[in-house]
Amino acid sequence: MATPCAAGPDTLREALFGSKSEDGREHRHDPEVARYTAETGATFILDRSQRRALLKFDRSGEIWALQAAPAPRGDTIFKNDIGQPVLRATRLGGLTLFTRDAPTGVAVAVAGEAPAFVVPAMTPQALVQHLARASGRASKAAKRLVPFRASDVPAGAEFVVADAANLAAEAITRLAASNSGRRLVDEIKGVRITVGRRPDVRLDDGLLRIVVAPKDGVAGRPSSLRIVHAVASAG
Repeated sequence: MATPCAAGPDTLREALFGSKSEDGREHRHDPEVARYTAETGATFILDRSQRRALLKFDRSGEIWALQAAPAPRGDTIFKNDIGQPVLRATRLGGLTLFTRDAPTGVAVAVAGEAPAFVVPAMTPQALVQHLARASGRASKAAKRLVPFRASDVPAGAEFVVADAANLAAEAITRLAASNSGRRLVDEIKGVRITVGRRPDVRLDDGLLRIVVAPKDGVAGRPSSLRIVHAVASAG
C-alpha cells in the first residue's frame, strides 16, 4: 500500500481516546475515510482506503490524488501530482493541511466518517455530453471555440475521461482569468484525450494532449494544477 492505514483499536478506550506509545503520547485512530475541518474553516474528505489517498474539498468538484512519501520523525507527507505537499500526517495521527493561503500549514481535526470515493458508471452518450460541456466552458473562457475530443475510449473508462475533460476546462478557465494566462490560452487550439498506461499532459503544436490511465481510477488523470503547469511550461 502506498498510503498508511490505521490499525483497528483493541479497546473501547483506544477507540475513543487513541492508544499510547511507549513515551506516553496518544495515538489517534481516525477512520480510513473521514471528513476533516481545518483551523481556517476549510472542510474536506480524505480517503485513505485506496492505493492512492484521495482528497476533495467541500467547495470544489475536483478530487486530488495524493502520493505518500516518508518524512522525518516517522511522519508521512502526501503530495499532489506536481510534487507539492498537501498534507502531513504525524506518526501519532495528527494532520496538517498545506494550501496556497496557508503555505506553512494549519492543523485539521476529524469531524466524522465519510463515504469512500468510487468511480461511477457512465455511458458513452453521457461522455459525449461531458465533452461538449467542457468544450463550451473552455470556449467561453478563451472567447473562441476550443474543441474537446476523446478517441478509443474503452468501456468503463468513460468517467475518467470525462473527469479529465472537466479538469482541462477548469485549467483553461483559471489561466484565462489573468493577462499572462490568457496569452497561454491563446496557444491552445483544442484538447485531445487518449487512454494510456499512466496519466500525462503536454501542449504540442497548439493541441493540449491529455493521457488518462483508467486502471488507476480517479488517480488516473492529471490534476487541473498539473494541466496549468504543463501549459505554462510549454509557453
